Amino acid sequence: MSAPSFLTLADGTRLDYFLADLGDDLLIYHHGTPAAGPIGSDLLAAAAHHGFTVAELVRPGYGESTRQPDRTVADVAPLAAQLADHLGAERFVTLGWSGGGPHALATAALLPDRCVSALCLAGVAPYGVPELDFLAGMGEDNIAEFGAALRGADDLEAFLAAAAADLHQITGEQVVDALLSLLPAVDQDYLTGEQGEEMAAELRWSVSRGIWGWFDDDVAFCQPWGFDLAQIRVPVQVWQGSEDLMVPFAHGEWLAQAIPAAQPALRQGHGHLSVSTLAFSDGLRQLRDDLGT
Repeated sequence: MSAPSFLTLADGTRLDYFLADLGDDLLIYHHGTPAAGPIGSDLLAAAAHHGFTVAELVRPGYGESTRQPDRTVADVAPLAAQLADHLGAERFVTLGWSGGGPHALATAALLPDRCVSALCLAGVAPYGVPELDFLAGMGEDNIAEFGAALRGADDLEAFLAAAAADLHQITGEQVVDALLSLLPAVDQDYLTGEQGEEMAAELRWSVSRGIWGWFDDDVAFCQPWGFDLAQIRVPVQVWQGSEDLMVPFAHGEWLAQAIPAAQPALRQGHGHLSVSTLAFSDGLRQLRDDLGT
C-alpha cells in the first residue's frame, strides 16, 4: 500500500495527502466517509486521460493528519488552499465523493478565485434543511450511524468504535456482506474484483489510526456547514444515482436546486458507487473544459 506524503501547515499541524502526478493541472480530491487511503484506479485512469494530477486531501483525524475537534465542513477550505500552495498550483478543480461532496462544495464556495469548478459525486446534503428528509431512503447502517450522531458524542463514539473493529482486517471478498444494507444490486455488482479490494483497502486505512476523522465528519455533517451554498458561483456538477442507499437520490436533487451554478447529472439506475463510472469519464471531461487547456 502506498504511503501518503504530508505537509506542515501554517499553524504547525500536519496534513497528509496522497499524490498521483499525472498531468499539468491539479485536481484536489476529497475522499468519502470513511474512505481515505490510496486513490482508486478508476479515478487515476480518468485523471491521466484528462491531464490532471490528483491530490487526495486526507482530512484531519484520518491517517496522521492532525485532528481538529469540532471542525466544520468549511474548515477544509484553508487546508485545500495550503495544499494547492504546497503543490505550486494557483488554480485547480475539485472533486468530492460521498462525505467528500460537502467538502468539495466548501472549497468551491470559499476559494472562488482559485477553485475553477467542482464535482460533487453522491454527496450528502445538509441536515435539517427545508424540503429534505435527511434519513429517508438510507440503508439501515447509515440510519443507525446518523441516529447515533444526532443523539450525541458518546453514542456516536460507541457506534463507530464497534463499526471500526469490523473494518481493521476487512478483505475485498468481505466488503459486500459488510455493507449489504447500503448496497443496491448495481453497487454489489460494482464491488467485485479490483473494486472490492480497493474499497477494503480504503476502509482499513481510514480506521488504522482510530475513528476520529470519521467521527468529526459525521458531527460536521449534522451541524451548520459554515458557508452558504447560494454563494457558490463556479460551475458545480451534481452527480447522483437513483438507487443510492448510502446518500439517497433526494440529496442530489436538493443540492441541484440549492446551488445556483449547479449542473445536475442525476442518473437513473445507478447507485452510490456505480455512478462513479460515468462521473469519472464525463465529469472529469467537464472539469477539464472548465479549467481550460
